[in-house]
Amino acid sequence: MSTFFLACNVLPSGEKSNQKTQSPNIVFIYLDDLGYGDVSAYGATELETPNIDNLAKGGVRFTQGYASSATCTPSRYALMTGQYPWRNKNAKILPGTAPLIIDTARMTLPKLLRIEGYQTALVGKWHLGLGTGVVDWNKRVSPGPNEVGFDYAYYMAATQDRVPTVYLKNGYVVGLDPEDPIQVDYKNNFEGEPTGKDNPELCDMMWHHGHNSTIVNGVPRIGYMKGGESAKWSDVDMADHFLEKAQQYVKSQKDDRPFFLYYAMQQPHVPRTPHPRFVGKSGMGPRGDVILEADWCIGEFMKTLEEEEFMENTLIVFSSDNGPVLNDGYYDDAVEKLGDHTPAGPLRGGKYSLFEAGTRVPFITYWKGTIQPGVSDALVSQLDLFSSIASLVGSDLEGPDSQNLMNVLMGESKKGRDQLVLEATTRTAFRKGDWVMIPPYKGPVKNEKVNIELGNSSEYQLYNLSNDIGQKHNMAKEKPEKLYEMVNAFKKIRGKDHGEIEILKLN
Repeated sequence: MSTFFLACNVLPSGEKSNQKTQSPNIVFIYLDDLGYGDVSAYGATELETPNIDNLAKGGVRFTQGYASSATCTPSRYALMTGQYPWRNKNAKILPGTAPLIIDTARMTLPKLLRIEGYQTALVGKWHLGLGTGVVDWNKRVSPGPNEVGFDYAYYMAATQDRVPTVYLKNGYVVGLDPEDPIQVDYKNNFEGEPTGKDNPELCDMMWHHGHNSTIVNGVPRIGYMKGGESAKWSDVDMADHFLEKAQQYVKSQKDDRPFFLYYAMQQPHVPRTPHPRFVGKSGMGPRGDVILEADWCIGEFMKTLEEEEFMENTLIVFSSDNGPVLNDGYYDDAVEKLGDHTPAGPLRGGKYSLFEAGTRVPFITYWKGTIQPGVSDALVSQLDLFSSIASLVGSDLEGPDSQNLMNVLMGESKKGRDQLVLEATTRTAFRKGDWVMIPPYKGPVKNEKVNIELGNSSEYQLYNLSNDIGQKHNMAKEKPEKLYEMVNAFKKIRGKDHGEIEILKLN
């Protein structure tokens, strides 16, 4: 469901400078499940996102910007490591009790920036695992964000719909009463604890699929939890809470060291729990309301950067961790009140899908007074932020699969990537030039629970996105030479044989 801010250094005296420096501050804002068509700058007509639009109007709006994956954990892994997530078998959607999937010996973007003298911070959603085995939530939970490069970390372990429903600060559960210890289990419930499945009368939000375990704040979750009452978060206040923590961190920067802030917002992931200020504002139910809420949060954060005099040297890269989904486990009117809104825009598929809407997402770069406004059709991936940011701060380190596209992100070049492997729930497809190839995969054509086409087929699929952005016409049989070229190029990167192409009969 990402945004990057680069802001100016703070002088040792406490006075702030608007002059550009060699070591700009960096902030990532990463949205969760926001679709290509969910932003008015990308064509949404039923929703207005003025603060995101301001970034697009004043910066570079990329029409071909990609998350690495069609689900959250893999995209976040790629963002932190610059490595394709399919290279790590553990980089998949994680339960709240999963161990940390980033090796603490691995170079990460926050580690790289710390080497370059940065202070580093995380505020928001983590979902990359914690600990090494069975976690005791009543003690310091490690390894986690701190052990992979963050000096300060204030976060939720996984997602808003998963237990434990508590915030952690530098590994410790916030507000925990030691007399009321937390217990978490993803297989077995605790005796006497109500669940969404057995006690629907206790639910203020009704589950549709998968979300029928422990009930917290009237919302049934994934997984079972007992105890920790004083530490449980307030869902409707979560957006405000993370915003406040991000603002406080920016305001606290008073020395001469640059900072890196990864601000990972939870909207519009389920459960969609807008603050009462936003309830009903979109006319589309909670999903539309939390998108408006997220846009407002971005505007408030921008105001803080402005007040702290960071804006003149602030690079913003706005994006999402994957494509959109409507019903993702709860009955919340996302489908019923959609109206004419198209979360995927002109794209096919959505979250979980190998089609374009799974990974092609809003992607905007903005730097007041430095980046010239425009629209770019260059192919860029969130993978490339690792090597690009490294180049920006003077480091010669690179991510394993990351390319230095800093000149493209700055709007100085239109030449992006030539090729990219796309991933959705461990399945992979290949983009090269204007063409996309999806190998044959077993499994359902559609995820019926979420009503999204997954891209599975018994045959190879080949699409020319230059004239078929909606992927309506499979050209695999019409263009055997192109398919052959695509599959061979794909195999060289993927390192895995996806089977012979029986339809190819080249002379």
